[in-house]
Amino acid sequence: MNMLKALGKLARALVHILSGLLTILLVFPRLTQAQREIRVQVWSLQMLECIAIKLVVHGTPVLIGPVLLVANHVSWLDITSLHAARFCRFVSKADIKRWPVIGALAAGIGTLFIERESRRDAMRVVHHMAESLRAGDVLAVFPEGTTSNGVSLLPFHANLFEAAIAANALVQPVALQFVDRASGLASPAPIYVGDDSLAGSVWRTLCTPGIAVHITFGQAQWTDGRSRRELALVFRQEIEDLRQEQAGKRQAHSS
Repeated sequence: MNMLKALGKLARALVHILSGLLTILLVFPRLTQAQREIRVQVWSLQMLECIAIKLVVHGTPVLIGPVLLVANHVSWLDITSLHAARFCRFVSKADIKRWPVIGALAAGIGTLFIERESRRDAMRVVHHMAESLRAGDVLAVFPEGTTSNGVSLLPFHANLFEAAIAANALVQPVALQFVDRASGLASPAPIYVGDDSLAGSVWRTLCTPGIAVHITFGQAQWTDGRSRRELALVFRQEIEDLRQEQAGKRQAHSS
């Protein structure tokens, strides 16, 4: 039964992905930016519904840019989940641009791609980020640079914080956690790390019932003259505190 249900989720998701791609190619050129943002958020919510993942949002996202959202990174579902909570432009590794279909979707909604191995390209993206923030955009980054195991955070790379400093933008911490709804404990199913293949992680997620994604928006802060390294340390701790706080609340509720 689980396999049949997983196949059903997969079929719905593939149809929804195709619908999203056609919308970007055929409909987006006729829409305003605000209309595109609404379409992206609605599409993302519907995608989570297709694969039976419940979205739970804690806290309040900053409504108007410029703001840099800083989030931990655990899964291929992170971008869709954050878009379901609020629209933002992502800064993502260039590998995603080369993924079939997904790369086209990411590019179509304005993702900024960065080559992790190229310092020169990283500086180009930081400059582009600062320009976008000055224009009032909401940008989102994963300072860990890659996915973690969902249990602990990797060190944060500091260079992306330079854009917020240059643009004098707010920075808001965001904690992502995938949770088993029955127990309230962390769910390893959507994790995409180490030797995991994307296909394997996707299939494991589809086969696992009762997953919720909890997204917690923390208190937005000004950079206040702090260096990018200071900001990286501060916001890593902010996100860890948000994760621990929500985990504690779930445990208290389930006990």
